[in-house]
Amino acid sequence: MYMIVVTQVPFLVTIWYSLRSWNTLTPGSNKFVGFDEYKLVFADPTFRSAILNTVVITASAVIISMILATTLAILVNRRFIGRGVVRTMLITPFLLMPVATALLFKTTIYDPIFGLLDWVLGPFGVHQVNWVGTHSVAAVVAVLVWEWTPFMMLIVLAGLQSEPLESLEAARVDGANAVQSFGLITLPYLRRYIELGLLLGSIYILQAFGEIFVLTQGGGGHGSATTNLPYYIYELAFNQFNVSEAAAAGVIVVIATEIIAMTTLRLLSTLFRASEAMG
Repeated sequence: MYMIVVTQVPFLVTIWYSLRSWNTLTPGSNKFVGFDEYKLVFADPTFRSAILNTVVITASAVIISMILATTLAILVNRRFIGRGVVRTMLITPFLLMPVATALLFKTTIYDPIFGLLDWVLGPFGVHQVNWVGTHSVAAVVAVLVWEWTPFMMLIVLAGLQSEPLESLEAARVDGANAVQSFGLITLPYLRRYIELGLLLGSIYILQAFGEIFVLTQGGGGHGSATTNLPYYIYELAFNQFNVSEAAAAGVIVVIATEIIAMTTLRLLSTLFRASEAMG
């Protein structure tokens, strides 16, 4: 009952708003128009640009995060002095608020005068670069990777720790080296964990808003280079005060996300059943 109240009721209200034409700055504009607002959203070139930006930012952040997460999970899965401390430090970025993380990067790392990035790259001839302005997409992706790599690392690490040791020992007896054992045994075993991390990471990073709001406000070196779908909806609702069109865009995004998630889950389920049958 609680989940219905906090999720489904607001969604139904959003659908109701999407079927009306309401701009809060225009008196008397709140009237029923059917699906006209949906037509306006699909005809808006900014909406199509936001879709492309969302795909680029999400795909880049998810793929890079998973590569780093798998590498770190393999490293911290080994026994060494201080492993608990290292694990805690690697998990810490995931525990910070997105807005606080973005503000930290913007003022401490990306600042063209006092930023750490310019200080590190200074000996190589890099001075006073406006990273957020000229490399906005990369700046946002770097923050998202820093935030979500720990989450994916935990998923992969759980897979590594549940891997049966008998297979590795048998491969070692047969003369397989570490690289061969990882490529032929460990990596196929981790596939389901990696796929789960990619799926969950895509769903979460797709909703990124605070990082973009703090870092770029949807702009960048190429106009609205970092305006993703959540920020596009924010612009419609709170900058243009077009409540109905923002609601229509929100409904479209929710339905598209549900379709993608269900399709991906069904595909993963099919792959799992196929691998179990082969096993």
